Formats: sequence, C-alpha cells, structure tokens
Amino acid sequence: MTSVPPAPEPAALARIIDHTILRPDAGRAEVLRYCEEARTHQFCSVCVNPVHVPLVSGALAGSGVLTCSVIGFPFGAIPGDVTAAEAAWGVAAGAWEVDMVIALGALKDGDCDTVRRDIALVKKACGDATLKVIIETCLLTEQEKITACRLSQEAGADFVKTSTGYSKGGATVEDVALMRRVVGGAMGVKASGGIRTRADALRMLEAGASRIGASASIAIITG
Repeated sequence: MTSVPPAPEPAALARIIDHTILRPDAGRAEVLRYCEEARTHQFCSVCVNPVHVPLVSGALAGSGVLTCSVIGFPFGAIPGDVTAAEAAWGVAAGAWEVDMVIALGALKDGDCDTVRRDIALVKKACGDATLKVIIETCLLTEQEKITACRLSQEAGADFVKTSTGYSKGGATVEDVALMRRVVGGAMGVKASGGIRTRADALRMLEAGASRIGASASIAIITG
C-alpha cells in the first residue's frame, strides 16, 4: 500500500502558494490588501497583472514575498517578441517570477518551433527570474498537453502551469499528474484555477504539484 505524505502545516503550505489577484477591475487598494495578506501569511508570491508590478514590488520590499507577473495573459495570442518585451518590462519593474501563456493557436496548429521559440525568448528576457508556462490544459488534448510540457522543458522554462483561470476549466488532479509524469523532477508544476479549499490544494500536491496559484489562499491555509 502506497503511503500518502503528511499534509503540510499551514505555514509550509503558505510558502508554496502564489496569492493571486488578476481581475481586470482590481484597483490599487485591493492589490495592496493582497500584499498585506501575503506579508502576514508569508505566501510565496503575489501574482498580478503587469500594470500592478511596480506597486506590488514596492509593497513587498523586505518581506521575503516575491512579486509575480502574468504576461501574454489570458489568451497567449501575442507575438513572441512582444511577450518577451512584456516579460523584460515586468522583471525590470520588480517581478521575480513570470507566468506566461503558451501560444495556444500555434500549438493547436502543430507549430512546435514557434511555441518553443516563444518560450525561449521569454526565458531569455526573464534573466534570473523564474518562468512558468501556462499551457491552459482545459483547451488541449492529452497529446497536446504532453507536447506543451516537453516544449516548455526544451525551451528552458522552470515550471509548467495548468491554467489561467479565465477559460472553461481550471486545474484537475489528472492534469497535474500527467504534467508531473512528463516533466519528471526537473521542473516545477503549478496547479492554478478553481483551487478554493485546503482539500483542493492537498489533492493537487499529492498529484505532483509543487506550487499552487489561488485567490482563496487564506481559506486554503486556514481550512
């Protein structure tokens, strides 16, 4: 019988959560509240749209909590050169992590060279910042998920990530397990989209996730 690893304590769980506020109508006061919550609970990062990166970076200075910016979000329908420029701007503005959306149309067309090239361009633009590639699993076949993970790995990304949370589905245990099987232990796997409870988060971790993206972060760590 396979043993299940013990559930992490709330503080340890907090350190693998990206506290996420990506709503287009989020204003300065709400973003700052998320930063204060992240400082209090010591989440891994606060994940925001690029426009908020300078604000978040300043608010989190000295806290040990990272600033994370999404790019090419939420559709991935942006030329690779432009996405790379967006990543470079975000890093210069204070982001230590970058979550990019894969070129979904190119992947669907079987244009692996474009997908790989775009990720590699963004990775170069990130410099020392961590790059996570959002593959939007709910829109992909199983083979496309495998291909997306392999291309991300070949292009030098640090993580693959399930979802934007803005399409027709979010993270599933099955997708997280598949992604972990494909990338092995060489990359991180971020489960994001629809994770609202501690039980949800623990299922993702048991399936192989090493990072959780959520807006319900406080509910997750408090149960």
